[in-house]
Amino acid sequence: MLSLHKSMTDLSVIIVSYNTKKLTLDCVLSIEKEGSSLNKEIIVVDNGSHDGSIAAISKLRSESSKLNVRIIENKENLGFSKANNQGIKTAKGKYILLLNSDTKVKKGALDALVNFAKITPDAGVVASRLLNPDGSIQASCFHFPTIKNAIFEYWLGRKGLFDKYAPKGNKPITVDASVAAAFLITPKALSDVGLLDERYFFYMEDLDYCRQIWKTGLKVYYLPSSEVFHYHGASGKHLANEKNQWRRLIPSSKIYHGFIKHYLLTSILWLGQKKNRLLYHGKN
Repeated sequence: MLSLHKSMTDLSVIIVSYNTKKLTLDCVLSIEKEGSSLNKEIIVVDNGSHDGSIAAISKLRSESSKLNVRIIENKENLGFSKANNQGIKTAKGKYILLLNSDTKVKKGALDALVNFAKITPDAGVVASRLLNPDGSIQASCFHFPTIKNAIFEYWLGRKGLFDKYAPKGNKPITVDASVAAAFLITPKALSDVGLLDERYFFYMEDLDYCRQIWKTGLKVYYLPSSEVFHYHGASGKHLANEKNQWRRLIPSSKIYHGFIKHYLLTSILWLGQKKNRLLYHGKN
């Protein structure tokens, strides 16, 4: 498994950037203003941006003595998993935070993540509470998309098993999985699970990593006391137009579920949705 870096650095924040210059700059600046006492580094992995992102981040770095920023410059878009792995491999921090470029961390958010991880031995991943730009809570957790859950929701009427959700309350809670927008990976997880699966270009790599976390006996926690604004979808909108975004899920689904289970699950969902539509129209 992945060997751990020995360093005085507490936290390595890895930001994958792809044509999100303004968002990435705002994200980096929010880390600078977050106010924690952590010894941290920021690693920006740029996936072949052509919007001036590299020059802008380099300029910001040269103008601020407080920012410990390193840049990994890719000539093409290598995908979310591979780019994050590039950052993880060079990271000097004990803890790794995968942070989307379309986020801004609130004060104390990073301290809360690391402090919780330190006192929670079975934590593999600790995910922040995500907020919409207006401050409302954003749905960011998943139940695993199993065949059993598909049958329960689409055939037996148990709602919400295939939708993202936000856990209620303000206490830490375990979840099956979380989106990787603000996703702390602990040293134990790095040792036992290692890197992200690079077969995933974009989508479902977070579900897969959380599944691996649970398989090792570690847990995925959702931490409401760590809050991060998330401008949802901005970091991935350049990969496909809105109409065709769903098509990009298909290759990832085949990797995650396997070929046969993917089509079985798709059939259960499609037939269940068709049944429910017929029942709905029959009542109206």
